[in-house]
Amino acid sequence: MIRTAFATLALLVGTFVFGSLVLLAQLIGIPRRPGSVYERAQINWGRWLLRASGVKVVRHGGDSLPAHQPHVFVANHVSLADIPVTLDALPPYGFVAKRELESVPLFGAAARAAGVIFIDRENLKAAFSAYEDAASKIRAGQSVLVYPEGTRGDRYGLRPFKKGPFVLAIGAGVPVVPVVIHGTIAVSPRGEFSVTPGTVNVHIL
Repeated sequence: MIRTAFATLALLVGTFVFGSLVLLAQLIGIPRRPGSVYERAQINWGRWLLRASGVKVVRHGGDSLPAHQPHVFVANHVSLADIPVTLDALPPYGFVAKRELESVPLFGAAARAAGVIFIDRENLKAAFSAYEDAASKIRAGQSVLVYPEGTRGDRYGLRPFKKGPFVLAIGAGVPVVPVVIHGTIAVSPRGEFSVTPGTVNVHIL
């Protein structure tokens, strides 16, 4: 319970600090580019949450990924902890996220400023328009992470994939890189408001 309370406090403080930094950077016109404040803020936000949660991330593979080439990373999704875990384990990337997250105070505005693309999955026309926007950013050199199952599951076995992430990769003309996350259910299971320290393994295939 104490760890959960501490991680929740860290989430609030980290989102305020790093979110405000991103919004300030946008306000004064700092451009998005590799190594920019937008990229560093996302990574540091994720690592801040991991430290507060007592979560260690072990990365397997990925050393052979071509440098400076964008990819579409596709990962299984079973926990809210998947987000900070992949921010720590993967090369810098942008998000394709569900529209509901855009309404979260400060987080939504900061995420959009950092380049997150929000998709309304109930509106197919709007969703594919968002994927076209994402494809243009990928062609410009930014990798993205997509959860092809659509929503979080409660077990590690894969569920049916949505076609959008693969349409995105085809439209952008870049490779799909599968990513397997294992261990986040023990850290923060779906449907429970709790955080438990542990080790998470991320396999870049």
